[in-house]
Amino acid sequence: MPESILIVEDEPALRDTLSYNLKRDGFIVEAVGDGRAALESARRLQPDLIVLDLMLPEMDGFEVCRILRKEMITPILMLTARDDEIDRVVGLEVGADDYLTKPFSMRELRARVKAQLRRSRLLREELDKSSVDGSQKPQEKLSFKNLVVNLTRREVTLDGEPLALKPQEYELLVFFAQHKGQMLSREFILERVWGWDFIGDSRTVDVHVRWLRQKIETDASEPKRIVTVRGGGYRFEG
Repeated sequence: MPESILIVEDEPALRDTLSYNLKRDGFIVEAVGDGRAALESARRLQPDLIVLDLMLPEMDGFEVCRILRKEMITPILMLTARDDEIDRVVGLEVGADDYLTKPFSMRELRARVKAQLRRSRLLREELDKSSVDGSQKPQEKLSFKNLVVNLTRREVTLDGEPLALKPQEYELLVFFAQHKGQMLSREFILERVWGWDFIGDSRTVDVHVRWLRQKIETDASEPKRIVTVRGGGYRFEG
């Protein structure tokens, strides 16, 4: 079945262009022009990906992203007309998985869309691999003392309390947990967690590691769980 994409863009010409090109790529596309309509469509459609403009009438993209991230794990690609690092950081903080600054080429947008969808498919496949194989039961939890990752429920608890992680933080933590004790290069992490066709650099990994440390380490300035390997990358100690 074709994957579905929700486009949220208030500029009619751009909205139509995005819809046309993504439909040509074989996707099921729904497009709306304001924040409130975005919430209604996302809840009804449950799309595989949301392309979300930052500047919207009724409710801006930040607020839409913040609300949807509490309700669903759908990848969100945020569009912004301002080349401002603060906008990009805030977008990632509220739960966007990637961002694209206007003006952009359709080729780049299509590449990012496909990268996000591919990464989402790989994560689902990895979860399926841990499910029933004959009489084998799936591995439901990864436990590291007071830190527990529930793979079935996609939840993380620390000292028994739910931990609020953005989707990319969760996926990064699962990847670390599944490779406990191994030195993982930034490039390898980027390829496996974000996808080989992700358009970005290894600083993306550093930023997400820093955010993750702030949530799972006793002292983020002296990390014991995710340690830095000088000249190499990171190692998860559990």
